[in-house]
Amino acid sequence: MTTEERSEPAVTAAERPMLEGWLDYHRDTLGLKCAGLTDAQLREASVPPSQLSLLGLVRHMAEVERHWFRNVMADEGSKPLYYTDEDADGDFHPTDADTWEKDGAVWRAEVEAAREIAARHGLDDLSAGRSSRGEQFNLRWIYTHMIEEYARHNGHADLVRERIDGATGD
Repeated sequence: MTTEERSEPAVTAAERPMLEGWLDYHRDTLGLKCAGLTDAQLREASVPPSQLSLLGLVRHMAEVERHWFRNVMADEGSKPLYYTDEDADGDFHPTDADTWEKDGAVWRAEVEAAREIAARHGLDDLSAGRSSRGEQFNLRWIYTHMIEEYARHNGHADLVRERIDGATGD
């Protein structure tokens, strides 16, 4: 894995390009953590009894992108991709039938949908949807939360990837 395939935002960027730049940086980081691995490796659990895998993280982040941008910001009412009432952590439970080709494409589609929704709003615009507690969020908060969410899970991805093949990196 190399860092040449992603770039950090300019250190003097304005607020929105800075937030979007860091979010894209972390999105790219998750993709880099998955690069070059087989589907079996991507489904490999980190350290039993944990079921955490790189493919599970990708599926989870697809759900997170979908939730915050489609359902909260745009109030689209999109259904979950991977989890159900019976398996609330279904995003973290890929099966042998789940592949990078399929789930990676879903994740990239959710990222693209998120970008399109965000492009229609200013940072101070409030979400059309609400949280389960009735809260609205401005786009700035959603961007900041998404950066935090990716950064946390990219830390998990670092450890999972290192365990799989010893690869380390930012």
